[in-house]
Amino acid sequence: MAAIELRGLTKVYPGGVKALDSLDLDIPDGEFFALLGPSGCGKTTLLRTIAGLETATGGAVVIGERDVTGVQPGGRDVAMVFQDYALFPHMDVTDNIAYPLRIKKVAKGARREKAEEVGARLGLDHLMDRRPGQLSGGQQQRVALARVMATQAQAFLFDEPLSNLDARLRLEARTFLKKLQRELGVTTVFVTHDQAEALAMADRMAVMEAGHIRQIGTPVEVFQRPANTFVAGFIGSTPMNLLDGAVRGDTLEVAGCKVAVPIAAEGRLTDGEKIVYGVRPEYMAYSAGPAEGVLSGKVAIVENLGASHLVTLDVNDVLVQAVVPEGSEPAVGDDGHALPRRDRALVYRDGELV
Repeated sequence: MAAIELRGLTKVYPGGVKALDSLDLDIPDGEFFALLGPSGCGKTTLLRTIAGLETATGGAVVIGERDVTGVQPGGRDVAMVFQDYALFPHMDVTDNIAYPLRIKKVAKGARREKAEEVGARLGLDHLMDRRPGQLSGGQQQRVALARVMATQAQAFLFDEPLSNLDARLRLEARTFLKKLQRELGVTTVFVTHDQAEALAMADRMAVMEAGHIRQIGTPVEVFQRPANTFVAGFIGSTPMNLLDGAVRGDTLEVAGCKVAVPIAAEGRLTDGEKIVYGVRPEYMAYSAGPAEGVLSGKVAIVENLGASHLVTLDVNDVLVQAVVPEGSEPAVGDDGHALPRRDRALVYRDGELV
């Protein structure tokens, strides 16, 4: 197994399009690392550059203690699952899974046994004699996953490998992938646009925007303390409330209401300065009665999330959201009040966390 290091990694396409802009990144040996970001942010380009499928314009890729920047993909000792599967149409499932072991000259019986073992763990045991054309998209994706897992590569590279699975299989495969990765201790880089996948699976993650890494941290760090307003607005199944405001003495004026200064920002603000106040809907205590330090308004929308409801308040023409437990949701048009948790609220100055 091996660590992955990127030093000043740059990728510029013809026409001057800069997909990666001098990125530095250290992924320790054995870590499950997620690359997360909107479409076009450069996460797949970064993964392909690590694999050698894209040629770096500048900088270096180091896997283990070896600089592989100029090494062909086959010589980098990494295994990759592509978004479009890349299965051999003339081979059955067993041979597709076993193919990397065949290239490594593993004995036929041993590679067949390994293929059947991994295939069974991914629910493919009844499909081992079929060819890719006889499989659904989700089944093909599982074959591609199994093929990577059967190898002994130094690093696994996954490009949205769960995107074609249905909801139940996605959850099962997610759990299996994480469990297997921990058992094998293989350094893994996982590209996804699904925040739930990244938050659930990653040891650490990088949030990318326009070829830049905007934050690196554990899922807890990135969720609870986004480093800037881009990450704050991107991360979370319900977007963070990001509200323009100003410092007024020892309080903040936000959406025409006075709220307490967050604990993390105490002593770090200047009276009169403009700020952005951030608090997740999950960290808002909702009530029907007014109180000091609340954001008060009319209930505009109530959305059913299953075990909870997302309530949108119109607070002086500013929309503010709070998550309320099932059974305590208000009706549209009611007066509503949301009290932010001081220990979870944040303040941003010029887009960066204070």
